[in-house]
Amino acid sequence: MHPLFSVGKNGLTQAWLDQLTGALEKRELIKINLQQSAEASVEDTKKFIEQGTDIQVVQTIGRVLVLYRPATDEENQRISSVVENM
Repeated sequence: MHPLFSVGKNGLTQAWLDQLTGALEKRELIKINLQQSAEASVEDTKKFIEQGTDIQVVQTIGRVLVLYRPATDEENQRISSVVENM
């Protein structure tokens, strides 16, 4: 899986967070990457995401964060249905 979003010099914004939420509605699990030019740290990014949404940061690997949010539409619930049965 390759990162779909990145955090760069524009930083963390509500519009960026809304885009994450939309992408997670379709995929449930995505990666984001912090570019070298990003002023935000991994910890800042994690706090920003988790405070403003119901998105969970399930893993961090260096400057990459893995995000999870169950889809509300049953058609898109490929991962959450597996997680639910664990």
